Amino acid sequence: QVQVVESGGGLVQPGGSLRLSCAASGITFSLYTMGWYRQAPGKQRELVAIITTGHSTNYLDSVEGRFTVSRDNAKKTVSLQMNSLKPEDTAVYYCNAHRRVQLDFWGQGTQVTVSS
Repeated sequence: QVQVVESGGGLVQPGGSLRLSCAASGITFSLYTMGWYRQAPGKQRELVAIITTGHSTNYLDSVEGRFTVSRDNAKKTVSLQMNSLKPEDTAVYYCNAHRRVQLDFWGQGTQVTVSS
């Protein structure tokens, strides 16, 4: 059974930091591209950051330089370090494990709220 579980969300003031973690089980983790997505109220889900099996990364323009994605294949985890947070980063953040269309798994999401 595949499980993708996010943790680390919460309430933080503007300018603050949070670190999200995602643990995956039931898959050969090293073969999957891992992604972080977010969805704010009334908006479509958007890709925030991805890290490939070769550890290449790509970021949403608005988070470039503030967010860092990393993975630990031995622990089967992927993390998203978020610095200099802004109110517009408020959203539910989702972890995604993707290998191909038939092998695409999502976590349940974790809420990040940036507010004073």
